[in-house]
Amino acid sequence: MTQVLSPREVFLALVNGVAEGRWSELPDLYAEQTHVVHPFDPLRAAALRTRDELREHFRPTDAGPRLQRRAANITIHETSDPEVIVAEFEYQGTVAETEEPFVLPGIFVLRVRDGEIISSRDYFDHVTAARVRGQLDTLVAAVQASSATSA
Repeated sequence: MTQVLSPREVFLALVNGVAEGRWSELPDLYAEQTHVVHPFDPLRAAALRTRDELREHFRPTDAGPRLQRRAANITIHETSDPEVIVAEFEYQGTVAETEEPFVLPGIFVLRVRDGEIISSRDYFDHVTAARVRGQLDTLVAAVQASSATSA
C-alpha cells in the first residue's frame, strides 16, 4: 500500500524535483484534472488544467543556458484547511555557462487532495526567470506586442 503524501511533502517533492531537473516525474504530483495558474506572468498564459498540459509545460528543451539551482529558504504555512498550504521559497543557483548567480523567489498556494495537487497559484519573479534563461529580450518584446494589440 502506497502512503499518500501530505501537502508539505508534495510541495517539497515539487520544488526539489524542479531544482534537480526531474522533469518527467513532476506531472505525477498533480491530479489528472488540476488548475495551475501563474498570476504574475506578464503574458497571462492560460491555466494548466490537465496532467498532459503539465507534461508539456515541464518538457525540457535545449533552448537557453543550463541552470544549476537548489530550493532554499523554504517556509511552509499550514492553513485552517488541511488541503491548503502557502509555501515561500527561492531557487538559488548559477547559470552554468557564465557562473552568474541568481535568486528566484516564489510563493505557491497549493491545494493537495489525496497526495495530488488539484490547484496551485504560483507566484514568481518572471523577469528574473527570463533574464537567467537568456530570454529577457524575448519577454519584453512579447509584452510590448501584447500591449500594442490591447491598446
